[in-house]
Amino acid sequence: MNDALARLDDRDLVLRSRRGEDAAFAVLMTRYKQPLYRLIVAQIGDADEALDQLQETFIAAHGALARFDTDRSLRAWLARIAINKCRDHARRRRVRRFLARVLPIESGEQVLDTAADTEGRAIDRQHLAHAIAAIGRLPATLRDPLLLCTVDELSQAEAAEALGISVKAVETRIRRARAALAPHRVPI
Repeated sequence: MNDALARLDDRDLVLRSRRGEDAAFAVLMTRYKQPLYRLIVAQIGDADEALDQLQETFIAAHGALARFDTDRSLRAWLARIAINKCRDHARRRRVRRFLARVLPIESGEQVLDTAADTEGRAIDRQHLAHAIAAIGRLPATLRDPLLLCTVDELSQAEAAEALGISVKAVETRIRRARAALAPHRVPI
């Protein structure tokens, strides 16, 4: 039956999921887990944390299926949920960092990564970290449309729907984001 379900469009799978068919929601998860994972990794920069946020995204989506308008893009709706989960994660991380600075740590040790790494990998990692940091410094109004269209490969119309802004605003924000990233040589 999963093969038959896999051939259904998003609308039919959502309707079946609403009726309690867990297999239909599993097909939706399979269909969208990779693009959402890429989006989340690009948003938060941590592959392990991204897996947790992906799970949170699907849990939230499952709980909100009754409110989803089946005439709209499911992909854009899921992307919006993922972005909101990433923002929540960032807020929690900022609070934890603040608390770590102001509260004394009774016994904390930093563990150094002593694994040998080639110089090329180190440079690649450094460049990637630089790129992720530069993207992370963009305001959300510029970062979100850029990541939706480049990493998650949404069309500008889908990104506009996910963000609740016009297509022209998406286009303008992507152009501004790329201009802001140009001095950092971030190829996005």
